[in-house]
Amino acid sequence: MIIHTLDDLTTLAHRLASQDAIALDTEFLRERTYRAELCLIQVATREHATCVDPLATGALEPLLPVLGASQQVKVLHAARQDLEVLLPTTGLVGPVFDTQVAAALAGYPPQVGYAELARRILGVELAKAHTRTDWSRRPLSPEQIEYALDDVRHLLPLRAELMAQLDQAGRLAWLVEELRPLADASQLTVNPEDAWRRLKGLTGLDPGRTALARELAAWREQRAIDRNRPRGWILADTVLREIVVRVPRSLPALRTVPEMPENVVRHSGAELLAMIAASEIDTPPPPLPKRQRPDPVLAAAVKQLAAITNTAAAELNLASEVLATRRDLEQVARGDEDAQPLTGWRRAVIGSRLLAALGTD
Repeated sequence: MIIHTLDDLTTLAHRLASQDAIALDTEFLRERTYRAELCLIQVATREHATCVDPLATGALEPLLPVLGASQQVKVLHAARQDLEVLLPTTGLVGPVFDTQVAAALAGYPPQVGYAELARRILGVELAKAHTRTDWSRRPLSPEQIEYALDDVRHLLPLRAELMAQLDQAGRLAWLVEELRPLADASQLTVNPEDAWRRLKGLTGLDPGRTALARELAAWREQRAIDRNRPRGWILADTVLREIVVRVPRSLPALRTVPEMPENVVRHSGAELLAMIAASEIDTPPPPLPKRQRPDPVLAAAVKQLAAITNTAAAELNLASEVLATRRDLEQVARGDEDAQPLTGWRRAVIGSRLLAALGTD
């Protein structure tokens, strides 16, 4: 079943409002835009599964009270991306039960897919024929609609089984804590001032270059938002890094940056050079930092902490990265009190043991 009209959507919303939990999924496109284009919403109760075509209905107002109702759990798999897509149109959806998060706490692989989880827990085999569908094209075939509906048909049974497993293991409180960030709208958007944190390969730079990287990343992010274009279409990561490394101070120098698009130089070159001038980087810029050898003391500490984490994970039948990633352990070894293994439920499970090993508990 697929809904194309606001009247039918209102009828669906009334039916959903009486449920204590509904399954939810979306289909979208974001290859050509900054903001994902919402193409389909799938919802399911224990009895029925339905698709909503937002490209046909235009507005989604009848559904908004249901998606935001605090007394009704919305069950999704790998929820963050769907919540990000829905946020501009429907507002914050919640409360959320994420079957992928719950599965990781129950001992399944941390990034287990929906189809694999349905196979392992419910013995259901799901089709994979339409994984690359362009969901913006109309009309959708009956096969595409069935494929989309399968994405929500099994979420409520999965939730029931995972809740039972976590309850038996005494881990429901862990789940509440892990799901908390999904209730914070600020966690689902990118502030242009924080966009630099997504960049890789810029660690250890001098303060001037670091400041320039932040300015360039914020400029790119805001322009991508304003034009609704992927940030990579505004300026590729590789080009941004080369600007930071080379610090070009003229249009001809800017053109020598590898893979620099000519249209960027022509239309935005003056802005880029102004940011470089304001960065207060010396002329010539300071030499790039030499690649440092790994700190043997830190490496030994992380190795020791990893062994402790692996032992604890085996005891709990969890993947070790659910307790702590290598980056987490490096933060612990460096004395970062806010490292994830030292907070919340992880502190009791693993954090105290890590600190004891370091002699800092």
